[in-house]
Order: sequence, then structure tokens, then C-alpha cells
Amino acid sequence: MSRDRVVVSIGGSILIPDHEDSVFIKELAQMITELNKEVQLVVICGGGKIARYYTNTSAELGASVFEQDLLGIGTTRLNAKLLALALGDISSTEIPLNAADAANMSVPGKVVVMGGTEPGHTTDAVASMVAKEMEADRVVNATSVDAVYTSDPKKDPNAKRLGKISIKELGELVYKDHGAGKSSVFDPLGVQIAENNNIDILVVDGRDLADLRNAILGKDIKGTFVNSH
Repeated sequence: MSRDRVVVSIGGSILIPDHEDSVFIKELAQMITELNKEVQLVVICGGGKIARYYTNTSAELGASVFEQDLLGIGTTRLNAKLLALALGDISSTEIPLNAADAANMSVPGKVVVMGGTEPGHTTDAVASMVAKEMEADRVVNATSVDAVYTSDPKKDPNAKRLGKISIKELGELVYKDHGAGKSSVFDPLGVQIAENNNIDILVVDGRDLADLRNAILGKDIKGTFVNSH
């Protein structure tokens, strides 16, 4: 019986919140180790607070947007290395630098961990690119919000939580208020790639390991299921 192929995009602020980081990373790694027996996994790590520090500081020093992006990508790969260390033997020994390499390295029983790839591509977009390359069943977005909302729940008290939506509806949401590339829910390019390749997206609170587990396994979740079919 073939295993489901799943790509997980985990936000840097989830992985490295700057509070007992090693404790959470160990718990996450333990869960991934257990799930590795049931699904074929690739995990993409975001940059979070550390990436923002480097991009902001480099901008103040006169760096171009391209150079800022390169620093941000570097921090995503450092975060990926931390998770790979915690996973030990089941992790890929090297961090792939592009989606094609990640897909080629992905085999049952091994977890590929990576960060960003090139300037202009967020780790959400990279997750969709990897999912396309490896013909994955779904992308799980482990983020700092617990679901998709009609607008930013941190700014709009009337924002409505959405339990199940179509990929087209998600596309409309990420472009509506934020403009391309500025949504905190999922990157517009990532949505487009998922829609074109019939890849479902599941959005969950990355710190809720029970919901993250269910999302990876394709079970019912408390977060948002985005249907691409």
C-alpha cells in the first residue's frame, strides 16, 4: 500500500518562538518520527523572528531587497538544520536548495527538511512547488493562526473563521485585502500552484500538535481544509 505524500510548511515563529525552543522542537520531532511510518514527509521551515531581524537590519545597512531575501533564506536553512538535528537518522543528511532536489531526495522512511530556495519565493510557495514536484496529496500549513479567516482576526473583530473552503475562495482571500505576497494565511503563488495541480491545503495552528498530526494524516481538523478538487 502506497503512503500519502505530504509537505508541511512550518512557520519560523512556530518553530523558534524564542521560548523553550528545544523543548518544542523535540516534541515536534518525536511526532514527525512517529508519522514517518505512515506518510512520506517533506518539511519546509520558515525564518520567523530571526529572518526578520536580518532582513530589517540589512535594509538599514543599505541592502537591496534581493540581498535581504538571501539573508532571510539563510535563516530558514539554519532553522531547517535544527529540526533535522532533532530528527536524527530519519532526516535527510543535507538540506536541499530547490524543490526538484527535495522531491528527488524524498523516499518512504526518510524525512526531507529544507528552508527557502531563492529570492522572491516564500516558504509557503516553496511548499507548493515541492508538492507539485513530488505529486503530493496535500500541503499542511502550520502557522500562527488557527484557521483561515475572512480577514485578519488580529485586526478585525468581525473576522469569520472558515472551516472548509475551496482553493478558489482561498485565492480570492489572499489577494483581496493584502495584495500579492502579503497575506499571512498562505502565499498567493503557493495557492496558484496548488490550484493548478489539485493539491489540498490544510491550515492549522502549528503549536497544536494534535491538530497538526491530524492534518498530516489527512483526518478531520480544527483548522481549515482547503479543497482543491
